Amino acid sequence: MPELKPWQRPRQLLEQLPKPSALKLPRFSGKLTTLQLTAGAATLGLVISAGAVAAAGPWDSSGQRTAERDWAAAQEAGGGADHGRHGGAGTPETAPSAPSVLTGLGAPAGAAPRPTDRALADVLDPLLKDPALGPERSAVVLDAVSGKRVYGKGAGDGLMPASTIKIATAVAALSAAGPDHRIATTTVIEPDSKDVVLVGGGDPTLTARKDGRYTDTAANLRTLAEDTARALKSREIDKVALTYDTSLYSGPPQHPIGPNENITPVSALMADEGRLDDSSSGPAPRAGDPAGDAARKFAGFLKDEGIHLEADPGPSKASPRASSLAKVESPPLSFLVERMLTHSDNDIAEALARQTALAAKEPVSFDGAGRAVGAQLAKLELPLSGAEFADGSGLDRTDRLSAELLAALLDRAADPARPELRSVLTGLPVAGFTGTLVDRYPKESPGTGLVRAKTGTLTGVNTLAGTVVDADGRLLLFAFMTTGTRDAQAAQKTLDQMASTLANCGCR
Repeated sequence: MPELKPWQRPRQLLEQLPKPSALKLPRFSGKLTTLQLTAGAATLGLVISAGAVAAAGPWDSSGQRTAERDWAAAQEAGGGADHGRHGGAGTPETAPSAPSVLTGLGAPAGAAPRPTDRALADVLDPLLKDPALGPERSAVVLDAVSGKRVYGKGAGDGLMPASTIKIATAVAALSAAGPDHRIATTTVIEPDSKDVVLVGGGDPTLTARKDGRYTDTAANLRTLAEDTARALKSREIDKVALTYDTSLYSGPPQHPIGPNENITPVSALMADEGRLDDSSSGPAPRAGDPAGDAARKFAGFLKDEGIHLEADPGPSKASPRASSLAKVESPPLSFLVERMLTHSDNDIAEALARQTALAAKEPVSFDGAGRAVGAQLAKLELPLSGAEFADGSGLDRTDRLSAELLAALLDRAADPARPELRSVLTGLPVAGFTGTLVDRYPKESPGTGLVRAKTGTLTGVNTLAGTVVDADGRLLLFAFMTTGTRDAQAAQKTLDQMASTLANCGCR
């Protein structure tokens, strides 16, 4: 029988799993207890835990964890912008978020013993001194149940976060606009005319594709064209002048890094993130004028519906007197946050930062979004000393966050009193299974399937922040940051080893 790949193993475990008090799985070095697996599944829906918990009894009242397990087992999940490209059209979608993913915090995870500072220092200090981590490094580990810091080195140092800043962007957007908020793309018609305006609302996931990954959940330009044509025909209009409005956003659209395959010029109107191929995540050739491209595609769909155009669409601004014709809406922000974090999606990150600016009535630009994110996190009483938010994606090298802030953001998201932030945790990649961690954890690693974390990678910068259930079943939150690294793979390996050490640790 051929060796199964990592994402194929959970199904085999479900069929063959015994019911002992402790289990040793072929993917892991060391012994994973039923307590650890149960706590992992109950708190965060870890895909590798499904078999053990199913053997012990019911564990998934909402269907979320079953959906996530099946999804992870069925595919090689997509990579993100930091770490190359995987997946593509035709693969299943990310599992939906659930309102009760942290119901296990009280038991058994809350009843498990908390690791001690000294014991964690004994196992983490040698790893943090690894020369592969460069001259600047910091680390924080929090106990999720009590919020108490159980390990810290350079906790308050402001370092480049790279893509781990997306955790801050997510928390700010969810708390400012709400997890159920949807982003609308609309068409309007000016009074006493045949002037139709396509108005961008800032939805980066708006699609022009007929099928492919995420098309069944995303707002679709084809649907908007069909509904717009129907509304026009009801007015006995079959010929229009089409323009498009991107005035919701201000400031320069180009990210400071310049034209780059990791991000499209930031616009209130774009289709498929301005990608010029059929990808849905990772680096790709990008449109220089995403709004114009989206408008031209929309014009083609209108023609297909029997609406003739006087000329090619150009930019304009809809007047306050314009009447609504049709509207499509994005998935809820909670879904966008999960997709952003899993795939390290820079376009969604910048859009979410601007949704925060809109909610705060700040200018909807890089500068305004940065101020809005900082102000929103201040309302949550987070430790912002030294923090700088130059963008929402982490591509800007002037961004600064501390490990203390990253861990505190995760602590807020793990708070049962803040269910609106839960998708920050459910969106984190699963080590060895999904998103930007799909290729990072080898099969013998004790962190595989138990670590959920956001990665961050720029030249000379490597960061990792997330959650892990330790060997006693205790949920821990961690943030590891390094600057000045010279070998990205060596640095990532050490960071992953630090997270795996937490998973393997009953550190008392």
